[in-house]
Amino acid sequence: MDPVPEELGWTSYRTGTFDSWRGPIHSRKQDYVAEEVPVVLVYNTIPHVVMLTTPLNLEDFGLGFSLTEDIIRHPAELLSVKVVQRAKGVEVRMQIPEARFDNLHGKGKNMTGRTGCGLCGATTLEQAIRPARRVGDGSILDAALLSRAFESMQQQQALNLLTGAVHAAAWLEPERGIAMVREDVGRHNALDKLIGALARTGCDFSAGWLLVTSRASYEMVQKAASVGISLLAAISAPTALAIRLADECGLTLVGFTRNENHTIYTHPFRLQHYQESAA
Repeated sequence: MDPVPEELGWTSYRTGTFDSWRGPIHSRKQDYVAEEVPVVLVYNTIPHVVMLTTPLNLEDFGLGFSLTEDIIRHPAELLSVKVVQRAKGVEVRMQIPEARFDNLHGKGKNMTGRTGCGLCGATTLEQAIRPARRVGDGSILDAALLSRAFESMQQQQALNLLTGAVHAAAWLEPERGIAMVREDVGRHNALDKLIGALARTGCDFSAGWLLVTSRASYEMVQKAASVGISLLAAISAPTALAIRLADECGLTLVGFTRNENHTIYTHPFRLQHYQESAA
């Protein structure tokens, strides 16, 4: 088996020997498998929600989730965060200001969020379909740079290269290219991890662009807009609700971003093309 990249903690994957078939040819093969565990997000000693997630970059996850779910408004309001390994999962213990914690009561999120869940624990329509923040003008992205970025992004997905089982969210900057990547079995979790990691650095979310290796669902648009990201490019399709929300909040939504191909669904002015459009 190939050596594991140093940045991957041993808890993020498992190894095993499995039956493998290539047409009629059978073999026993050693392989890496992505881990998926219950992670409890705890605020001021009170459990809020249980998510199924990859146990990697969990401090980033706690901060990102807190920001995109409007639990806190600024990274500095996450007063402390501690990751605690338990017998059957992980606790992310966070301390937030009492005023924010008081607002958390009554949101009805004390339930399990499945891996692919983006409306984790919502119990009312108001919680499920929250109005998104209106994004600013942002920056203009060269379409050629977007294509190159998706190609280079694949080589920076260390856990997916190992297991083939996780999504990624990446941050693209004009001068640096792909500046950061976060991975998880859940696409929303990967995005929360990325936003949390970027927020720790004091990132200007209007000065770059978001790339995801998944479909562009409503929740992905909502989370991106919540911190002021103005362009979201996905490798797969968007949903109709995602398109409506992106249109309303001013976000440029791009789908089917593969090789040199892509479809722009909303606010196309942020994606610069230098060739004439096909007739």
